[in-house]
Amino acid sequence: MHDFNPSPAKPRTRGRPRLAPDAQASRQALLRAGLAQLTEFGYVAVRLDDIVEAAGVTKGAFYYHFRSKADYGAVLIAEYDAFFRARIAQSLERTDMTPLERLYDFTKLAEAGMARFGFRRGCLIGNLGQEMGALPEDYRATLIAVLAGWQEMTAACLRAAQAVCEIDANQDPNALAALFWTGWEGAVLRAKLERDPAPLRQFSAGFLRLISK
Repeated sequence: MHDFNPSPAKPRTRGRPRLAPDAQASRQALLRAGLAQLTEFGYVAVRLDDIVEAAGVTKGAFYYHFRSKADYGAVLIAEYDAFFRARIAQSLERTDMTPLERLYDFTKLAEAGMARFGFRRGCLIGNLGQEMGALPEDYRATLIAVLAGWQEMTAACLRAAQAVCEIDANQDPNALAALFWTGWEGAVLRAKLERDPAPLRQFSAGFLRLISK
């Protein structure tokens, strides 16, 4: 859904050496390839062969970094969450806009991210949620926690909107944030289906119109 730059691997524990530059590069290539493959085609449809071919590395390199596809997916979720929280903060922590303008800015930034890939890629977290019946069961709590984190960042922005009277004081920012992410993930799914930004624009305009005073 967005440009993705995986973080460098943390140094291994128990005295094991840091990864050599070529190993770091192969890990980052695998994570970038995974994001591209899974956000476009889904976890189940993508084979390990597809991932290593897209990354330009060997299966041996894959197993050097990850125990299994399930382990790889869990790392990718964590990397994507860290990246996307930074992307949310890029909009919601701006000081040159009102709180609701910041939320709108996030939706436009997200739309631009999808447009860069022709609306073929969606949100990794939303995509995995759609496939949960075929995924490792421990992904469920992880995906819920990721969405809850994004939701809390949004609720903080909405509380700020209440403080400057953009939203009625009787509204519940936590409930509104939950509504936003439920609706936004649906809009992303439909934008990917239709390969068109209209669902994103319709949802963001409707949500902001609904909650504004």
